[in-house]
Parts: sequence; structure tokens; C-alpha cells
Amino acid sequence: MTGRTTLTRRVPFAAAHRYRRPDLDDATNEATFALCARPNFHGHSYVCDVSVSGPVQRETDMLIDLRLLDTVLREEVRARFDHRNINLDVPEFNETDGLVPTGEELSRFIAERVQARLPEGVRVSRVVVAEDATLSATYEPT
Repeated sequence: MTGRTTLTRRVPFAAAHRYRRPDLDDATNEATFALCARPNFHGHSYVCDVSVSGPVQRETDMLIDLRLLDTVLREEVRARFDHRNINLDVPEFNETDGLVPTGEELSRFIAERVQARLPEGVRVSRVVVAEDATLSATYEPT
């Protein structure tokens, strides 16, 4: 029987951020993003689930070497975001010309960074970034 298998690894991290677009004045940022635009930032205990899919390798009976996956997630997620201010410490999310660090953008960004490090035949199929138990964003590459 052939098919695809999906494996999901959970990566927790704590980080601060705020939503702010440089092309909008402070009043418009506050009207658009409400409490998330406050100037002194706010933090979350994020939970990031990264799912990868592909065929199980007959040589190992595994989709991917977990040591490799864990290394990639440690470097691309934990080292980049854990105990950081996303707006100030992650260049791609800087407030001058970077991405707004919404869950939607974080999940897409993480998917792209992880995918670039995976072996041929293994694909990121889903990334879910949850700020808390009530809000998460999901990115599924097409």
C-alpha cells in the first residue's frame, strides 16, 4: 500500500509583539488593531504545531529523521522566537518595513523557513500557531 504520512511536532515558545503598520499613524493603528497595537507590546505563550508529510522511507520506517526535524524546529522556531520581542528581535518582522507579527504571518513564515530545510520528498503540510487556548492561525501550503 502506498500513500502519504503526516507527522506533527509541537514547539512551544514565549514571545512579545505588537501589531503596527508603519504606513498608518498611531490612531489608525490603534483603530485597526485595538489592544494589539499598544506601544509597549504584549506577550503570549505560543504553541506551534508543525506537520510534515511524505512517504515513509522503507529503510527506516520513518517519514523523516526526528533528529533532523527537531534541529530544524529548534533553529527556525525556538531560537528565532523564544523569549524574544518579535518586532524588535526578528528582522523580518521589524516595524519599519517588515511583516506584522500576526498568527497568520507567523504560521506562513515558519512554514516557509522549515520547508527550506527539509529533505526532498518531505513537505510542510500545515503549521498552526496558537497564541492561547482561544486563538490560533493555520497555514497550509498549496
